[in-house]
Amino acid sequence: MTDMALMDRRALLLASGGAAFGAFAASRAMAAEPPSTSEMMSARHFGAVGDGVTDDTAALQAGLDAAFSKGGAMLTLPPGNYRITRTLRIESPEGQGGVVGRHFGISGRGARIVSAIADGSNVLQIASNSTQRFLLLDGLQINGTGREGHGLVLSCDGRGAYLYNACLRDIVIEGCGGDGCQMVGNVFESQIFNSYFRDNHGNGFTFAHGTHGGILSAVHVFGCVFGQNGQHGAALERGCYDVSFNGCYFLLNAHYGLAAGNGCTLLNGCGFENNHTAAPGPDPANAGMRLVGFGTLIASGAYSIANQMALVDAVATGELVMIGCRGFGDGKAKGAGLGRFSGTGGGRATLIGCMGAIDRANGFDPIELGGAEGGMRFGGAWNSHSLPQLGEYRLWVDGRGRLRLKKGAPAADDDGAVVGT
Repeated sequence: MTDMALMDRRALLLASGGAAFGAFAASRAMAAEPPSTSEMMSARHFGAVGDGVTDDTAALQAGLDAAFSKGGAMLTLPPGNYRITRTLRIESPEGQGGVVGRHFGISGRGARIVSAIADGSNVLQIASNSTQRFLLLDGLQINGTGREGHGLVLSCDGRGAYLYNACLRDIVIEGCGGDGCQMVGNVFESQIFNSYFRDNHGNGFTFAHGTHGGILSAVHVFGCVFGQNGQHGAALERGCYDVSFNGCYFLLNAHYGLAAGNGCTLLNGCGFENNHTAAPGPDPANAGMRLVGFGTLIASGAYSIANQMALVDAVATGELVMIGCRGFGDGKAKGAGLGRFSGTGGGRATLIGCMGAIDRANGFDPIELGGAEGGMRFGGAWNSHSLPQLGEYRLWVDGRGRLRLKKGAPAADDDGAVVGT
């Protein structure tokens, strides 16, 4: 071997040894200090054990504090059972100091937060006091004992702070003493995917406007299950209505599968099964969904063998449209049908290709196109909101069973002219 070759080999060995020593030093440094917020952080780095016995509260809180500071990062929880004894809190500062414009949050696939909280406090509470985008909660499971409060609270309640494009994905929340999850306030354009909210003492999920001016809007829910909760499967409260449910299932909840007291933007391809487990028995009001206001329901259905007796119990104060929906039952619920419909003011309902018995309450007449009887059915009373219209003329059936016609809206049952004999 030439002298030059020996020198090249020695240089290579020295460089390799230096690299190895550098890697060893770097690993020691990583063990001593957390990575920068631009990187993925691990809860293990902050001392979290995940054996289901150790109290991991302080370690998880330290990890969350680090990950959600300085612009936000992702905190990873390796697989394991992380026992906590008090609320895990995340709160962004007010103003520009808390603005985040890239993905940040918690990734916990295979990780379970096991609550040992016994004072009614929430398990995980995230409050945004500034404008943030792309918060991601991924693969996390929260298990309660019934002695804590809500499992997860995500809030942005106040003027001037907005939470955009938040995403809950593959989340499981079970057994909590309050609601499984609450989403409150200025949460916009956000999504919930393939998540399970079951066996919680309150609602499985509550969507709500805030109490300090926050407005929840454009939230989309896909392929989620809301089951066996102590109140409703999901509820839209405090004026909230702009939530769409797509391919979701609501089953075995104590009361309604979905309670929408101010309307619901969209219910698409959803199912309701055997809700109203707390009811003493079957009742026409025991619907899978309670809807007051307006809504659009597409290809959704209800089935029951117990107390649930309809897909929807609706009070239309605006436009209600149902397309291709159905309701039926067996056993104790053999008489279950599509729904009970009533309305106030300018409320209207249009049912297209729907199947199942219809209960018209307080003289309210939905317009029916197709359905079990085929053809078209309109309101028959002179003051119905769903009279057939031919150009400027209205048709109705008077109290004596005669067909009447008038140009413009009728003012009384005997208004207009009798048609035919």
